[in-house]
Amino acid sequence: MIPWTDFDQLELIVLERLDELQVLLISPQFWLQLGVILIVFVLARWILTPLYQRLLKLLGASSRRVASFNSVIVTLNEFANTLVWLLLQWFAIQIYLFLDKPHTLLTFVASLLSAWLLIRMASKLFKNEMTTRIVSSIAWTFAILNIFGWLKPVLELMDSISMTLGSVRLSPLVVAKAGITLWFSLWLANGLATTLDRRLEGTKNVTPAMRVLGVKLLHLGLITAAFLITFSAVGIDLTALAVFGGALGVGLGFGLQKIFSNLVSGVILLMDRSIKPGDVIAVGQTFGWINHLSARYVSVITRDGIEHLIPNEVLITERVENWSFSDNLVRLRVPIGISYKADVRLAIKLCVEAAEATPRILLNPEPKCLLKGFGDSSVDLELRAWIDDPSNGRANVLSEVLLGVWDRFHEQGIEIPFPQRDLHLRSGFEQLDEQYNNQVNKGESL
Repeated sequence: MIPWTDFDQLELIVLERLDELQVLLISPQFWLQLGVILIVFVLARWILTPLYQRLLKLLGASSRRVASFNSVIVTLNEFANTLVWLLLQWFAIQIYLFLDKPHTLLTFVASLLSAWLLIRMASKLFKNEMTTRIVSSIAWTFAILNIFGWLKPVLELMDSISMTLGSVRLSPLVVAKAGITLWFSLWLANGLATTLDRRLEGTKNVTPAMRVLGVKLLHLGLITAAFLITFSAVGIDLTALAVFGGALGVGLGFGLQKIFSNLVSGVILLMDRSIKPGDVIAVGQTFGWINHLSARYVSVITRDGIEHLIPNEVLITERVENWSFSDNLVRLRVPIGISYKADVRLAIKLCVEAAEATPRILLNPEPKCLLKGFGDSSVDLELRAWIDDPSNGRANVLSEVLLGVWDRFHEQGIEIPFPQRDLHLRSGFEQLDEQYNNQVNKGESL
């Protein structure tokens, strides 16, 4: 292990490495390794890279709708030549190690290529500038350590600083490996779940509710597998984890009762298919169509463009109107009043014609107009018509129907009455004069 506190020794090691490099420049091994580097570059550039890019093209076509996977594939395709060259370079180094031959130049070039490639790919994939700087610093540090042969001692030093918790041994190296493994596993789990969701999105044989349920269960299973893989890599005993997880689950069940209630309610909603994305529902004062189902809530968008996040528990325990549960047919009721002097049969005919002329009104079942009664100021009619697209709203189609009725009534001279009241005003001037005279007489007597 390198004595990091002895700077004279550190300077001596650097000088030794420089002397070795100077000797290497005039040795046949240098030119042999340089020739290997050139051969590897030509092989990667004109033979293997085109094949590798074809494979990436096929993968890109299947994952184009998954943003996380697509960005990685695009980045890998952009640096395809350097990546293939680097892989062949490390393969050549392994051959040199197996033959026990000097490979200083090969290691130097491979380390620089690795650092450069990692930095460029990080700048493409990570939008956060701080994350890119951290990755760049780590990449250059590992490259320098590998060039001077210090990488293995540093890793041993990181592994030697450890602490034991029960049967688990933790060290900076183990924590770093666990962090990288967990990050990659979670990224892969999210990507696979999104890929399945996109694939099932256009499948007619799978209902939207079952699609959401399948994707969420798969996502939960993949996340669980990611943590289990990470725990196994760290060396945590999974049996002890099961006992701890059971105790933790009981505690969370009591402390987070509402959250778990919403989670279970969400699973029930997905399994019984009572609501699904695209359904038009009414819950309390909220009326709109379901945008998507979440593990904790249901997103409902109203005609005003306001998105309401309704907890799943509310949809289980309260009354819900689903306008498109078994089918999309919805009947509209339009009250209409006409004058007592109007021809009632003609008005009924005109109302039906106005409904049939509206594009969204269905002709089967056909519109009907009924005489409902005789009001104080009008003869009360009710127009009944059907639509099969409630998600497009009711107010707009009602407005079109009423405009059609208005135009036809005006053409035929049918009046739409407004409330009228007869007021009888009694003259009270004589009473006022009498009261005035009484007051004057009282004043005189006083």
